[in-house]
Amino acid sequence: MLCTLYFVICTFFSCKVHYSFNGASIPPEAKTVSVQYFQNNASLAPPTLSQTFTEALRDKLSSQTRLALVNKGGDLNFEGSVTGYTNTPISLQSNDQSASNRLTITVNVKYTCSFDIKKNFEQSFSRFSDYKSTQSLTSVENDLIKDINEQLVQDIFNKALNDW
Repeated sequence: MLCTLYFVICTFFSCKVHYSFNGASIPPEAKTVSVQYFQNNASLAPPTLSQTFTEALRDKLSSQTRLALVNKGGDLNFEGSVTGYTNTPISLQSNDQSASNRLTITVNVKYTCSFDIKKNFEQSFSRFSDYKSTQSLTSVENDLIKDINEQLVQDIFNKALNDW
């Protein structure tokens, strides 16, 4: 029984990947993460979108990992830009008017892992949120952006740290 317990303990502690409470697999050598400011390259996006998105990604990484957030040169690095911000009608009523609208945000992300280049990627992520056409975009925009940012950040986190 003691030999079996010793074997299990040795096997468990010899793993090369560390898992956090949220399932993230982070190289054990990684101590820092950096998130560069995501520039706004979307013509119709509000000026605060880049800051809001960048902060949402930083918050997720600092609260959901053991990594220290640094300004530049992190062991894991995220950079990119907001590339799309569109508001489109999605369903028409019988009178040819929109019943719902969809706000879509697209970001391009470049992820670099200093310890495993196979994990590096550059990819676009896009998410949307719908709202009733009886509402003006300006009245719901902040809530929609917050919701979409949470979805985008989760997708990016999963791709980079959960091997999804």
